[in-house]
Amino acid sequence: MKSMLERFRAPKDLKLDDKSASETPLRKNGKGNGKGNGKAEVKERERALTAELTGQVAKLQEKLYAARQKKLLLVLQGMDTSGKDGTVSALFSQINPMGLSSTAFTAPTAREQAHDFLWRVHPHMPGKGEIAIFNRSHYEDVLVPRVMGGIDGDECERRYAQIRDFERLLSESGTTIVKVFLHLSKDEQKQRLQERLDDPEKHWKFDPADLVAREKWDDYQKAYADAINATDRDHAPWYVVPADSKTHRNLIIAHLMLETMQGMKLEWPEPKADLAKVRID
Repeated sequence: MKSMLERFRAPKDLKLDDKSASETPLRKNGKGNGKGNGKAEVKERERALTAELTGQVAKLQEKLYAARQKKLLLVLQGMDTSGKDGTVSALFSQINPMGLSSTAFTAPTAREQAHDFLWRVHPHMPGKGEIAIFNRSHYEDVLVPRVMGGIDGDECERRYAQIRDFERLLSESGTTIVKVFLHLSKDEQKQRLQERLDDPEKHWKFDPADLVAREKWDDYQKAYADAINATDRDHAPWYVVPADSKTHRNLIIAHLMLETMQGMKLEWPEPKADLAKVRID
């Protein structure tokens, strides 16, 4: 049986389509597991299992933080409303915040634009013992400017090469890299954007720029596929996660994180003294 890391690894020559965004491969026959296949029941089971898996991730994170030897970077990319914020909230609430950082990369500032495109990213990389989460990332600079015409094909290829070199540097200096593309369908995005408009408490989430990006949906899908194909490497793998179902999306990513951290072979550090001889008065 394939591991979750194998099942969701980006295939060679990836092509994105809306149909695969709505798939739920971890559900029995695409509906659910165990007894009963009601929609609410399926979601509740997925939430419970996700909480169980993230609890195991939290225990491994304690070892990671205690040993202060290895590092983990999780990159989350996807179209607007694909669930980057929701993934962070659902999967990392049990993690010790001392060993966790989360950075959301928005449009680059004038100061950031005055440097190379990787300049703003490097300071946010995880230190030893840390997990860093990128909500968007350096990949924005081979997506948005490409689609909007800010860079040409030659410059895009140069940036792919620079990203590959950058991620190889990170890997060779002890960083385990997990890159996740949250694959959302256009119809599901429409529904989620409308929900933001309909709920006054979600108006702060709505950005008219999202509609501009939506008009170029096909261009963005091609740009994402090209970026993933160009930068997927064994030391910096891409995983494609169907994201139309929020609970199913979270469950898959919880599996990916757990399997990744199990593969890191984390150990508790050696005690600083022979504790067998320690006596507390």
